[in-house]
Amino acid sequence: MQQDQKRVLLLENESRIVIGAFFDIYNELGGLPEFVLRRALAIALEDAGLNVRQEVALPVWFRGKRIATFRADLIVDPGLIVEVKTAAEIEPFHKAQLVHYLKATDLEVGLLLNFGRQPKFCRVVYENIRKRPRVEPPANLDEALERSEHRSDH
Repeated sequence: MQQDQKRVLLLENESRIVIGAFFDIYNELGGLPEFVLRRALAIALEDAGLNVRQEVALPVWFRGKRIATFRADLIVDPGLIVEVKTAAEIEPFHKAQLVHYLKATDLEVGLLLNFGRQPKFCRVVYENIRKRPRVEPPANLDEALERSEHRSDH
């Protein structure tokens, strides 16, 4: 790779804004409970001009049936999952939780923010090309049946 070529990071700008807000909040409110820090982060990100959704349900599908629902702390549009922790350290199961969220959705980038003894973060990328196709039930059964009838006509 040439020196003038720069690898493009998925959701780079959003990730930088979230990480910057994370350190600001750690310096202002570090030591408070996780739900307080999550709410503060949502406010800081909205103040920075980002669209943020809190406690977002992430359904898990198997053979067309919803078998579970994960709940992401934050989703920053256009699709960055943010998980907030207040553990002493980032543990492997924290990262595994974020990977599960990425596998269960079409989202590809997640940030794990730990407001522990020291502020630490982990950025995880799980590209859609690596994921197995999920079968979700159709939003409209009549529409799905109509499409299948057209396929059988050909």
